[in-house]
Amino acid sequence: MAEDREKFAGGVAVITGAGAGIGMGLAKRAAELGMTVVVSDISADRAEQVASGIRSGGGKAEAMVVDVSQPPELDRLAEEVFDRHGGVRLLINNAGIETIGYSWEIPAERWEATLNINIHGVVHGVRAFVPKMLAAGQEAWIANLGSIGSFGIMPTQTAYIMTKHAVQSFSECLYLEMEIANAPIHVSSILPGMVKTSIFDAAAGAGEPGNASHHRKIMHDMMKNYGMDLADASRTIIEQVAANKFWVSTQPDMTQGALAGRIDFFREQSPPILGEQARQLLDL
Repeated sequence: MAEDREKFAGGVAVITGAGAGIGMGLAKRAAELGMTVVVSDISADRAEQVASGIRSGGGKAEAMVVDVSQPPELDRLAEEVFDRHGGVRLLINNAGIETIGYSWEIPAERWEATLNINIHGVVHGVRAFVPKMLAAGQEAWIANLGSIGSFGIMPTQTAYIMTKHAVQSFSECLYLEMEIANAPIHVSSILPGMVKTSIFDAAAGAGEPGNASHHRKIMHDMMKNYGMDLADASRTIIEQVAANKFWVSTQPDMTQGALAGRIDFFREQSPPILGEQARQLLDL
């Protein structure tokens, strides 16, 4: 039996932002492994569509509407899931949005949404679930969605990039906290490279400055043409989480390249430099 199936079959998985994108892919893969999947999303329609698709394929899933930007919503999610199922084996704090535009042109509402969803959704997902996971006393897994952007910089993607830097540092500290607490909870940082999802679709840019649409279109086309298949990426991610890996990469070469560039930046202590790929993206 494969390690991911051996560890996860029969358990409960809670995945935020699972109505689309990587969250949807991970929900489907968890169900394929025999898990009962709680598909949570801010959109009731999207969540139910994914859950019903899993059920029609013979899997077990239920949809729950959750706004991860609101801490009480995550408290409610944890309460309902534990009341209904008695435990959670796999928690994936996936919900996130991409925001594009110059920092000073992004409206306050979009800034707050990006920070609250991308950072606070992860933090309060952990805060709400971990005490109950510890009380259950069972081996469990938490995976937080970082990004290859956790180790890079990109002007006009500043809002998104800074949130992913924050999620990475949070996950690193959380890993050590579990270690010193002797907790039976494994922590992983998921670092997707370029995966085919809807994150750069035009509709996802509501609230961004008008000039963000060009950048979003370029990123959308790059992802469509060169991105990794979602099902393949989801399978790769779950396999590495099951193997208790902290660093979970969809495309290790991309991760290594980003890390190498960041290490050079720290060693040289030079001002930030706009790389050639970024220049092309920004049409400079």
